[in-house]
Amino acid sequence: MTYLNRRAFALSGLAGLATLAACSNPIGSQGAADLDARVDAARDYLRNNFPNLGELFENSRGILYIPVVTEAGLFVGGAYGRGALRINDATVDYYSATRASFGLQAGAQQYAHALFFMTEQALSDFRYSPGWAASADLRYATPTQGGSMGSETTTQFAPVIAVVFGQSGILAGASLAGVKYTRIIP
Repeated sequence: MTYLNRRAFALSGLAGLATLAACSNPIGSQGAADLDARVDAARDYLRNNFPNLGELFENSRGILYIPVVTEAGLFVGGAYGRGALRINDATVDYYSATRASFGLQAGAQQYAHALFFMTEQALSDFRYSPGWAASADLRYATPTQGGSMGSETTTQFAPVIAVVFGQSGILAGASLAGVKYTRIIP
């Protein structure tokens, strides 16, 4: 493959990613009411379908819901989603989640995730940073495993717990490593 062909291939992949993100996860067309409705649906889905997450809901200091993340890649990839931070089930801020990746990957998918902030310090660090990146502080869980986490071990060992759910598409896996969260105005 020549240099020009590789370049055209990479640029067409990025153009496809942009198109997919624009069609499946509207970036500029959602107002706060639409975003809150999606967040309500994601919250209700988790509560109704995974009652074993009840302890996380009860003990968290705040929850960031990103109801739709669109991810696509062909060697170079990216993901984008928007959501809301809720404290006591009231929206206090809106956030975007962005991710770029490079490596052996091909495909597209959509998924949702929720970040449960289990300590006041973790919530404060998230809210008052200019852009928060998922890191080693984050512990991953699937909704079916959520019931196995006790509140003591959850708050002692994992100040932030990410629950990924609702996956659909043909890209294997959904990871939040390297995702940057930024406060937005919808």
